[in-house]
Amino acid sequence: MNYANFPFEARRQPALNLPPVIIALSAILIAVHVLRQFLSQEADLKVLLWTAFLPARYSHVPVLNGLLPGGLPADVWTFVTYAFLHGDAIHLAVNLIWFLAFGSAVAWRFGALRFLAFGAVTAAAGSAVHLACHYGDIAPLVGASAAISGAMAAAVRFAFEAGGPLGPWRNSGPEAFRVPASPLLKSLRNRQVLVFLGVWFLMNLLLAFTNWMTPFAEGTVAWQAHIGGFVAGLLLFPVFDPIRRPTLH
Repeated sequence: MNYANFPFEARRQPALNLPPVIIALSAILIAVHVLRQFLSQEADLKVLLWTAFLPARYSHVPVLNGLLPGGLPADVWTFVTYAFLHGDAIHLAVNLIWFLAFGSAVAWRFGALRFLAFGAVTAAAGSAVHLACHYGDIAPLVGASAAISGAMAAAVRFAFEAGGPLGPWRNSGPEAFRVPASPLLKSLRNRQVLVFLGVWFLMNLLLAFTNWMTPFAEGTVAWQAHIGGFVAGLLLFPVFDPIRRPTLH
């Protein structure tokens, strides 16, 4: 579609709407959570055992391995499938708010297939860091926070660029999401980027402190998974980014 042939207001419209992939994923997250409410406790436990990320899977303790279904395939797919489960409605709602805000910007830039692949990779990075910090733990990891953290990091890579959605001389419509991104080291010299990174990591350090103060509380926040997804999104952004910087001759 050639946006140049549309009036100004019409050209702005796609940027204000949600990308189809965001709508579809949000609907799936909501549907999964709603359907789980109709399951018996025993059936819901089976869902968790098959799809949540359980560090105990990788402890090689024979008793635990015998209780956990799925075998080697589940050892692989649960690195990602845990992101479709949520602890309660508040957990889901908070994640959806952040997902709509940051996921939409990245989805407009990446397109559906790249966005889905990027989300899977950052979700897996989050569960991998969680595994390293909670090896052998029987508590399940659930939630899309790691993948959303990856989307936040990806958005930082271009949102504050000149012409970007939060940058100076910002463009209108889809063009705002397609500005070339600076290399990471150059981005880290941008004051807005540094402020965002500082606030984000401070928030997660506060979550870590809260977990430390209430180690036996139910539903503690997996802040390590957040950091794993965020760092992966920050570093792997160029691998998925379809927008290339102009070559200077």
